[in-house]
Parts: sequence; structure tokens; C-alpha cells
Amino acid sequence: METSIQPHKIDEHPSLPTGGYRFALISLTTLFFMWGFITCLNDILIPYLKGAFSLNYTQAMLIQFCFFSAYFIVSLPAGMVVSRIGYQKGIVLGLGIACAGCLLFYPAASMGVYAIFLIALFVLAAGITILQVSANPYVTALGDPKTASSRLTMTQAFNSL
Repeated sequence: METSIQPHKIDEHPSLPTGGYRFALISLTTLFFMWGFITCLNDILIPYLKGAFSLNYTQAMLIQFCFFSAYFIVSLPAGMVVSRIGYQKGIVLGLGIACAGCLLFYPAASMGVYAIFLIALFVLAAGITILQVSANPYVTALGDPKTASSRLTMTQAFNSL
């Protein structure tokens, strides 16, 4: 069974607002900042988990591996799901999965099991991946196609702060 993903044209989404999109753009920019901040927290998390679990360098780097492997594993399935459910529902789905990943940190900390931390990081990153797959094209669809690259650049700048 062959599956192909067709790119969406911006004008294929007549339900997207054409003029009053400022609130949506501000919300998306805030989301970009939040998941960029969460991604940077990985670097801070490594020494704490390394000390708490007496990890060697290889074991500690599993934190980065589990987080960023989610991008590789989840990107294509996320694209297929978002093409079926739409950008807004994809953003909600991504937020829900990222929230579930954050909530998994509580049992990981209370049980003191390193593997649960790694699972929590993977789930969190899977949610962020779905957010990125949904939010990037949604930002381009908000407003004039001629200024889409400017909107993407602005929102991505907040991701990097």
C-alpha cells in the first residue's frame, strides 16, 4: 500500500481567517517560545539526572537521544495526521501529548526510575514535533501569502530566544 503526502496550498483552507489573525499569531509565537524553552531545558536537565542516577557520559546523553529521536520518528506520522485533522486540531493534539510528557516526569521522579524520565522526554518531544508540524504551516496560512516568510521568521525567532 503506497501512501503519498500531498502539499497543501494556502488557499485550500478557506476556514482560516484572512484579516483578524493577530491573536492566533501571538498565541503561536508564545507556543514557539515555550517549546524552544523546553528544548533548552534538556541541557540543564543532564547534569541533574547524571548526578541523581550516577550516569556515565553515554547514559546521560540518552536524554538528548530520546528527545531528538522523537523528531525523527514522529515527524512523518505527524504530517499524515495533521493533513487529516487540520492545523488547529494538530496543535491541540501536540499540546495534549506534550502535556502528557510533562506529567510523566512526576511518576519518574517519585519512583526514581531513569527509564521513565527517558520515556517522558520522548513523549514530550513527540508532542513538540506535532506542534511544529502543525504550527509552521498554520503560521504561513495566517494572512497574506506574500508575507508568510516574515511571519515564520518572526515566530521562529521567539523559538530561539
